[in-house]
Amino acid sequence: MAQLIKLENYISRYQRDIFHYPSQFSRLKKENWERLKYLWEDQMQLKLEGKNEEDLKETNFSRWRSFFNSRSESDELDTEEESDEFDILPATEEDLKHYFLDTLIPFQLKWASTTINEMSFIDRNYYQDFLLKYFLQRIPDTHLLLYFPVFQLKNGPMEGEIVLISPLEIEIITLSEKPSNQTIIPNDARLWFLEENNIQSKFLSPLISTKRTETVIQSILKKYQLDFPVKKVILSRTNLIEYQLEPYHTKFIDRDRHEEWLKEKQQLYTPLKHQQLKVAEALLKHCESVAVKRPEWEQEDTPDSFSK
Repeated sequence: MAQLIKLENYISRYQRDIFHYPSQFSRLKKENWERLKYLWEDQMQLKLEGKNEEDLKETNFSRWRSFFNSRSESDELDTEEESDEFDILPATEEDLKHYFLDTLIPFQLKWASTTINEMSFIDRNYYQDFLLKYFLQRIPDTHLLLYFPVFQLKNGPMEGEIVLISPLEIEIITLSEKPSNQTIIPNDARLWFLEENNIQSKFLSPLISTKRTETVIQSILKKYQLDFPVKKVILSRTNLIEYQLEPYHTKFIDRDRHEEWLKEKQQLYTPLKHQQLKVAEALLKHCESVAVKRPEWEQEDTPDSFSK
């Protein structure tokens, strides 16, 4: 599961310590998956032994509510309010995995919109954002995701494209998805074509915004003297893309290449790298964050609270 290190201009826990939270996430995910799987196997055994539904509801599994309930001085986690009680036992381990991954979405959104003492007001639509869910659930957690980050430039903020940082490279991803009966035909730097029933229409090249984000990222890497490959990706999961030649450091991923592209990421067994984290740290330094103090910290700052 890719790690959501930045969501638009929300404050992110990863901004606080990029060298701590990625490994912390992977460890928590592994530990809690093993705990959940153990409980599920225990319940499946009881079911095989002929226990009735009421007996199963009295067990720990049906009351399992919070996966990430660890607390430490630097990392308060509590997703209990976002986990629903699981009354129906999954029939297969694959079903259990889907449930587990769905439970991680609210947890990821919490880390991507709060720190210990600050919070951003998150748009609740992100909890049902299928594109975000696609990137998080289908790509391994050695990949760090910036989901439409807002870069803070001298001339003001600029919304970037989706940025995926793997241990080997940065991919700037622009989605270009049209009705599935249309074919995308790349043309020049500004205008591309859509073809349907041998009739073509023009549309603005998605590479324009991709290149704009690339320019910002390259300038940040140069500032911190970081040498890290940057590639551009035009992603269309619904359309064919007909092209003669891909531009330099650019990939066209259409519906025929889509699964192969994902599989390459899923089969990348390289662990998180120090250079990858340095790159993420540099990009996060130049992302805009809009946040307020969390209510409990506001309370602690009042004169009455210090006198208690």
